[in-house]
Amino acid sequence: MSAAIPPGFEHAELDWDENGQPQSRRYGDVYFSRGSGMAETTHVFLQPNRLAERFAALQAGERLVIGETGFGTGLSFLCAWALFERTAPANSALHFVSVEKHPLTRDDLQRALTLWPELQLQARQLLDQYVAINPGFQQFRFGQVTLTLLVGDALDRLKELDAQVDAWFLDGFAPPKNPDMWQPELFEQVARLSAPGATLATFSSAGSVRRALKEAGFEIKRIPGFGQKWENLQGHLAASPKTLESPWFARPPHQPTQRKALIIGAGLAGCASAASLAARGWQVTLLERHDDVAQEGSGNPQGVLYLKLSAHGTALSQLVASGFGYTRRLLQNLQQGQDWDACGVLQLAFDNKESARQAALSDTFPPSLLRAVQREEAEQLAGVALGHGGLFYPDTGWAHPPALCRWLIAHPAIELLRHRHPVELRRAGEQWQALIGDELLAEAPVVILAGAADVARFSQSAWLPLKRIRGQITALPVTEQSCALRTVLCAKGYVAPPREGQHTLGASFNFAETDPAPSAAEHHSNLEMLAEISADLHQRLEADTVDIDQLHGRVAFRCTSPDYLPIIGALADPARFAEAYAVLAKDARQVPDTPCPWLDGLYVNTAHGSRGLITAPLSGELLAAWLNDEPLPVPRAIAEACHPNRFLLRKLIRRID
Repeated sequence: MSAAIPPGFEHAELDWDENGQPQSRRYGDVYFSRGSGMAETTHVFLQPNRLAERFAALQAGERLVIGETGFGTGLSFLCAWALFERTAPANSALHFVSVEKHPLTRDDLQRALTLWPELQLQARQLLDQYVAINPGFQQFRFGQVTLTLLVGDALDRLKELDAQVDAWFLDGFAPPKNPDMWQPELFEQVARLSAPGATLATFSSAGSVRRALKEAGFEIKRIPGFGQKWENLQGHLAASPKTLESPWFARPPHQPTQRKALIIGAGLAGCASAASLAARGWQVTLLERHDDVAQEGSGNPQGVLYLKLSAHGTALSQLVASGFGYTRRLLQNLQQGQDWDACGVLQLAFDNKESARQAALSDTFPPSLLRAVQREEAEQLAGVALGHGGLFYPDTGWAHPPALCRWLIAHPAIELLRHRHPVELRRAGEQWQALIGDELLAEAPVVILAGAADVARFSQSAWLPLKRIRGQITALPVTEQSCALRTVLCAKGYVAPPREGQHTLGASFNFAETDPAPSAAEHHSNLEMLAEISADLHQRLEADTVDIDQLHGRVAFRCTSPDYLPIIGALADPARFAEAYAVLAKDARQVPDTPCPWLDGLYVNTAHGSRGLITAPLSGELLAAWLNDEPLPVPRAIAEACHPNRFLLRKLIRRID
């Protein structure tokens, strides 16, 4: 698995000419024509790909996928988006996938986009969401338009992508300025990712580019260039390359005639799944056993945007990096100060092992995501005295998960049914039925199980290896002195700045206890943890004098998996799976040509553990991509690492009973 962050990641460095147009200092090349960037984009990319005609031909529920090498200032994306809005019918969709090794800072992007007043409606929406842009896959949603921005080396990122692209914009700096990108291996990836008959267009007419594209399977012809440029290239895919795909991670072929889904569980995972499907035109019924959303693990008053990262590019670390950006953009729809706050998170280096881990992280990730701070600076950031320095994450903070859940399901296509607690799922024709006894609660052709560990109560999903971990938070009343706390502090636990007159402190990890009531022992443990985080804050909160029996707290049960990754994807029949792929027990390298025995229309989204605020919102996009046959919002390897079938494979290969 590739490293999470490419070595030498840096934002774009720009020089600006007398007309306010940017040029790359690194590559010594312009981002667009000095004459007219919009006219150039139309001539070079939009018209040769026949986008106006193809947008107009889309039917309700259909989408067109554009792939681009070189996001740059976002001009081509904005032009395609504006054309889509002018020509495409209602309820169709545009998915734009673009790669950028050196993304612009937000200030530079804002300055560049002022050049095109005609695109300000789209530009403002892009700028509103242009936060937390870090290496890896970054997902943005603008109504019927989706942008998946792949930050990093073009070849590396395209190798990770799972998509079927209908039209390509081969852009970027000219081959003499950036030869590393215009390579045959990259064009092989373009072909691999192309839908049958995919078209492409590029400003380059270099012979090496033309020959490499033909070798990759494209038919290419020269067309008149723009402005002073003599020629451009236009082409289409003549023959699709054959790829060998593992059937147990293939996209399920089941496509229901009705775009209706039933989601069981209205925590963050369930609400995010509902929101992502509703945004794509699905009708969603959300069943919740309590009287409102977010009553269990997603119900704490303050959740922390805590990035549990690894310097080794693990699957979990890559998922967290992408999920953080997606959640951070969503939170801007809530009321800052009341429902969330980008106050930053300070992760303290509380012992030698943690110090070494943080040193590796600060060498791996860009300073826009995290940076090392010594104790003196850490105290200035936090507003209280500390015993250690650590890592500061400037774009992070805390959020009120119930507010995010309520915002996610505030869509006319989502119906919330309270006090519904099905205990059985039954297939009836093309429908899944959710029942309690003989009572039918709801039915739909697609069901998503999103009820944390309660997912295992259904016979079809009882085999999933889920663990419940008890966690207790403590609510401490704010004091005049404790108001000085300006950032979230994390060590073995966390304490957040005040919300509604209280600091949230926690949370305990208790694998053995199952009592849902707060305990004095865990309140005491949380207070001890506070003293370890900051003796000064412990004193400011008068924690030595509080009556533990009078403290308010809350208990919730995290749901985790054995590998600590969430479980997101389609469910298969375990017995038929073992039979279909029995050969793997003898030779794990075999890839049998046998379709996976899916339980058609049955999906799961669970096991987000203590990272649900970061991973659950993006999980809704991943599920929607599986269901709608869209480009995946995470690298294919990460989607497979989160897939439920990983456990069935391990059982076969390792012969686990």
